[in-house]
Amino acid sequence: MFSYDLLTYLEGYLTEGRKQRFLEVLQKRTKHITVAVEDVYQLHNTSAIIRSCDVFGIHDLHVIEDRFGKRLDKNIAMGAEQWVDVHRYQTTTDCISKLKDDGYQIIATTPHNDSNLLHDFFPAEKSAIFFGTEKEGLSEEVMQQADGFLKIPMVGFSESLNVSVSAAIIIQQLAQKVRSSDINWQLSDFETLEKRLDWTKKSIKDVDGIIKRYLLE
Repeated sequence: MFSYDLLTYLEGYLTEGRKQRFLEVLQKRTKHITVAVEDVYQLHNTSAIIRSCDVFGIHDLHVIEDRFGKRLDKNIAMGAEQWVDVHRYQTTTDCISKLKDDGYQIIATTPHNDSNLLHDFFPAEKSAIFFGTEKEGLSEEVMQQADGFLKIPMVGFSESLNVSVSAAIIIQQLAQKVRSSDINWQLSDFETLEKRLDWTKKSIKDVDGIIKRYLLE
């Protein structure tokens, strides 16, 4: 249960500059677009995608760990995992079901098929952008379940980019389009408060001990 009094108490341990920085960042965060990564083997690619989500204001990242297991813990994304909510799934089915239940359309990134070009695509609906493995791309399950397809236009001999590079380009472009539009893309007031509390807790040493003292007062 959220406690505004606890948030106010804990924010007393932060500098004014840090509190203001949290507010500034949260004003630009969005759940209208979310990102899903399916079985990416190279850890540095997943880490880079987490950083891109943070840098470009994407609130959530969904990681499917079907074939390669829980490998993300072995390589932390330069602290970005503190600021992006990472949701983990054992199967692609679980991830897609959760996202569809939450009202997202599934958009598969692929250089093939009859895909929308990035500059022509606008996520008017809540959109989950799926990225696949470095060599094989997305699974057949994602391709079958997708509501749409998206690709980056290319004019060279290569027909694909590194997955983390593709993710950075697409995330930046879509986030900018959404923030420049008049759709309701921002976090709700309650989501913002919850995240202020979460980030504040992560910024304080021995926060559990401090909360215990607060509860005893």
